Formats: sequence, C-alpha cells, structure tokens
Amino acid sequence: MLKIKDFQIAGIVLDANSETPMYRQIFTCMRQAILDGRLRPGQRLPPTRTFASELGISRNTVLLAFDYLFADGYLQGKMGSGTFVTGTLPNKFLHIQKETIKSSKRKQPRRFISKRGEVIAKTSVIVTSTPGAFRPFQSGLPAINEFPFSQWTRLLAQQWRTLPQTSFDYGDAAGYLPLREAIAVYLRTSRAVRCHADQIIIVSGSQQALDLSARVLLDAGESCWFEEPGYRGARAALTGSGIRLTPVPVDDEGLDVAAGEALNPRARLAYVTPSHQFPLGVTMSLTRRLQLLEWASRSGAWILEDDYDSEYRYAGPPLSSLQGLDREQRVIYIGTFSKVLIPALRVGYMVVPPDLVEAFRSAKSHSDLHSPIVEQAALAQFISEGHFGRHIRRMRSLYKKRQDALIEAARRELRGLIELHPSEAGLHLVGWLPKGLDDRVLSERLKQAGVVAPAVSNYYLKSQRRKGLVLGYAAFNEKLINRAVARLANILKEIKSIEKEQS
Repeated sequence: MLKIKDFQIAGIVLDANSETPMYRQIFTCMRQAILDGRLRPGQRLPPTRTFASELGISRNTVLLAFDYLFADGYLQGKMGSGTFVTGTLPNKFLHIQKETIKSSKRKQPRRFISKRGEVIAKTSVIVTSTPGAFRPFQSGLPAINEFPFSQWTRLLAQQWRTLPQTSFDYGDAAGYLPLREAIAVYLRTSRAVRCHADQIIIVSGSQQALDLSARVLLDAGESCWFEEPGYRGARAALTGSGIRLTPVPVDDEGLDVAAGEALNPRARLAYVTPSHQFPLGVTMSLTRRLQLLEWASRSGAWILEDDYDSEYRYAGPPLSSLQGLDREQRVIYIGTFSKVLIPALRVGYMVVPPDLVEAFRSAKSHSDLHSPIVEQAALAQFISEGHFGRHIRRMRSLYKKRQDALIEAARRELRGLIELHPSEAGLHLVGWLPKGLDDRVLSERLKQAGVVAPAVSNYYLKSQRRKGLVLGYAAFNEKLINRAVARLANILKEIKSIEKEQS
C-alpha cells in the first residue's frame, strides 16, 4: 500500500498499485467523507491545484474526480467563490457509515421484507456443490468431465455465425421452436409423453419450472401433496409461493394415494417423482399411478411430474411417463438437461396441457422474457445430429460401472455398518444406517473429513423411521469412490467403538 500524505480535510488515502484509477479513488474517498459527516454540507474546499499538490498527482486527475462529484450532486460551485460541499443533502442521508455499522449489530432481524420473503429466505435451495471442488458423494451431479465440450463448442460457434439477425431480438417466451420440436420428438419416442412442440415451455432448469407451476396453478394458502421424503428444491419453490405442503408417505410403491386422501382430501396439487423417487429411489407402481390420476380427475387437482433423471435406467428401457397415462390433461411434466448434460447449461422444459399453454407462456415472460437463444439453438442441433442420444448411452454405461464400484466398495468396507443395495436407475443410492445413529450428525462429521453425504432426514418434513445417507456416485471415478467409502467406514467404526466403550 502506497500511502500518500493524508489531506487534512478529506483524509484521502490513495493506492498507486490498485486497479482502481486514481480519480475513482478520490471520488470514493470524498463521497464517503461527505456521507459520514467529515466534510460538512456547505463546507468550502481548497482549489484543485492544492489537492493535486498535497496528493502528489496530476491536477487533471483531481478535476476528473470533481467532475464526477459534481455530476452526482455531492459538490456545487459558486461563481467567484469556489467549490463547496452541497448544502442540500437531507440529514437522513448523512452518517450512513455509522448507521450501517450500528444496524449490522442488531440482534433482531430486519422487518422490511414480506412474510413470503421470510419464507423464501428460510427455504432456499441448498446446493452442496462447490465450483471446482467436487467431493464424493455429492448427489445430483453428472460426470461433467465426460461432457463432449469440443462438439458443444463447435455448435455454439456455428450458431453465432449462422443464426439470422432477427433471432437476436426478443424471442418467444415458450422457447426456440426447433428445440421444442426436437424435445417433443425425443419425449414421444423415449418417455411415451403425449405432446406436441406447442405444449413445451423452455425454462432455466426444473427449479424455474416448479416456481412457474406454483404461481400458475395455485393461490397462496392452497395445499399440495408432497412426497415424504421429497426433493428440497421443490419444497422451496412451492412454499416460497405461499403453498401449504401436506407430507404424504412414500413406500415401496411410491406415493401413498390413499394416505394423501386421508391426510388432505382438499389438496389442489400433488408433486411426485414417479420414475425414480427422490431420494428413496423407488418407482411408482402402475396401480398407484392410476389411483393418482383418478384422484386428480375426480378432485380437479393438478399433478407435477418431476422426471429429473429417468434417462439413466440400467435394466431395460426408461419407464413410460405418468403423463403418458393421463387422459384428462391434469399432469404437468417437467424435465431438465442438468443431469443428462451439465448443470451450468441451465436448460429445462415443461410439457403443459394445451389449455394452460398461454398461462405458462405469460408466466415465463413475466419471469425472464425468454431463455438465451444461442444455447437453445446449439442444443437443438446437438439433439438432431445424434450427439445427445450417444452421450446418454455412453453415460448410462459409465454410471452403471460407478454404481457397481460403490456397491463393491461398500461390500468390502461397510459390511455390518451400513445397508446399501443396488438400484436399477438414477445417480445415487441411499445407505441405511444402524438404529440409533443420527444421520445429520454423521453427515456433518463426514463433511469435515471431505465427504459430502446429505442426511436422509433433511428430506423429511416430519420425522422418519430410518436414518440414512444419500450417496451420489455418477460424478466420481472408482478411485474417489473407494477413498470416500474408506473414510465413511473409518468414521462409522470410530462411532461404533465409542458406543461399545460407553456401554
């Protein structure tokens, strides 16, 4: 730090090594001196030559700083008299620095946000991923290093060169039509979704889809069946819109529809992950699917089908969607490219009933007008040229091997310590803990050891019978999986040893 002689009025300190220009440093120091009262309203300032001489800099630098202060209203000039601190600043705008310090020490929370804002703040989506520092067993992460970046870069560059200039105006809130057409074809053939391109709304991931659905379908105070346990991102989106959640238990057949009707027969919405329930991993049975559709038809309710990772099924083809069974147009289908490609792409989609298309298109335009056009165009080409299908097939094989590696490592290291079974689908497994072990405490202990394994308890709105850990494996090679399993085993053995000594 190069400290030039402090100017006795403004206390200006300049740093010659800073990337911030000198004139901007002067502007900032003087503005702060005015706002915190060190330079008083109406106070006369020395000539700019004196400033420059005292600071050892060019007078032009000082003049430029003064120009900005004049423009923002902090200084004013009087003909033949000199330069003065403006005398028109209201008292309430002075001493900002002192008030800011004082307010930061308040013990009570500020009450300047709405009740809905307070709910949103308390139910924010927790992303365990730290950029550049992926740690086993973070869930929801694909193998980012396996993404075909060279092909993707080529397609992006091609779209920048070839898209007509008219494409760079404000676009359709529903999304780029060729991408919606490509998605519609893909969904009809691979997921048995009954849809056309005009039913598809492009969104920035499933989180925005959930937020739009909550705002379009229900009013604040209305209620929704919610899987127990269930996806925290959906919980945040729904409760943040003022919707009351009724936790409905999930068993080996998926959401218990009969339990839902007993708990809250007046619910207007049901949120489900039928193909691969999150986090338990069960598949909703056909009987339950039909029961849920019958309930929605009879009650005039809606169903949100979150199909977040159905592409990764390791035994047979992907399951048909719940939406494909719907004859009453009560299902809103949500999909995302975050798990099948890369999360940073931030592209997802919704399939909405025809009579809701305009409502959702309008809600999307209220939120962010439309999604970025170049990425949509590149993704449409990525799908149409076959790269998407090849990538999914390659990742399906890779993720199956990584799940096998996790199962084998658990068999070797965790026998008698944790219960872990293979799954026919998905990017994570649930490891069930022995009775009496607190999964939240264990999860925090693992985090300190460099292993991220969220507690199953975190996904419940109410208490659950069994404790466990969510173990994501897709983003991690066999070496990392083995190392993380060994750390988990060591910590569990330590806990078990302590318990034995205490008994």
